[in-house]
Amino acid sequence: MIPFGTRLREAMDTRGPLCVGIDPHASLLADWGLNDDIAGLERFTRITVEALADRVAVLKPQSAFFERFGSRGVAVLEKAVEEARAAGALVLMDAKRGDIGSTMAAYAATYLDPASPLFSDAVTVSPYLGFGSLRPALDLAAKSGSGVFVLALTSNPEGAEVQRSTAADGRPLAQLMLDHMKAENTGASPLGSVGAVVGATLGDAGVDLDINGPLLAPGIGAQGATPADLPGVFGSAVRNVVPSVSRGVLRHGPDASALREAAARYADEVRAAIPRV
Repeated sequence: MIPFGTRLREAMDTRGPLCVGIDPHASLLADWGLNDDIAGLERFTRITVEALADRVAVLKPQSAFFERFGSRGVAVLEKAVEEARAAGALVLMDAKRGDIGSTMAAYAATYLDPASPLFSDAVTVSPYLGFGSLRPALDLAAKSGSGVFVLALTSNPEGAEVQRSTAADGRPLAQLMLDHMKAENTGASPLGSVGAVVGATLGDAGVDLDINGPLLAPGIGAQGATPADLPGVFGSAVRNVVPSVSRGVLRHGPDASALREAAARYADEVRAAIPRV
């Protein structure tokens, strides 16, 4: 399998680095004139995938918004993953799973085993049961050519009470996690497959983000950050940033052309902010 980091670098270089979230929460369904039911979910997801999967580098479904509809919602998610990947987008499943032992191995199999109906190009995970607890996901991702995005410094203000705390060796806890990620990516070229989640709303991140891997940057758009903020947050690692926007694009639906135009505007803003991209 071609490693995820290699495939992501190629997608970013050819399509631009933008990631668009697929977040079918009730208020967005209502804004689209859709009911908050399985039919609304199906229509929202189908329009979004058809409009964007052939042009953006990454689509990021938020698993919870599908799971809330039970098995029928998960079936919609399975179809979205399949169709998005067939159209050329990399699918990053935003599931933020984190556990230990056999449970973590089961979560890993759900998203990172090619035999799974939810097999994705990458998945988000939480390391705050200890970075070593992620080993089943890291190992399976390496075997299947997938990626793992590890929470480091998130955009929600509550995250600081954990992520900015001091580890036993004196490092900020987020830096400890980033250093683990860097070790996982040692020797990878052009880009490692273990990425970090770092909020674009943070201002100066205050940590070393040079992990030789991708940096998913949520918070663009509705949360207040703009592409112009990215160099200030990510510094010399900015070329590896995957800016993520959800509502800023999705609010333009259900018109497919309007969704495409919104995504294109954000992509152009990213290119202007990061000239090397």
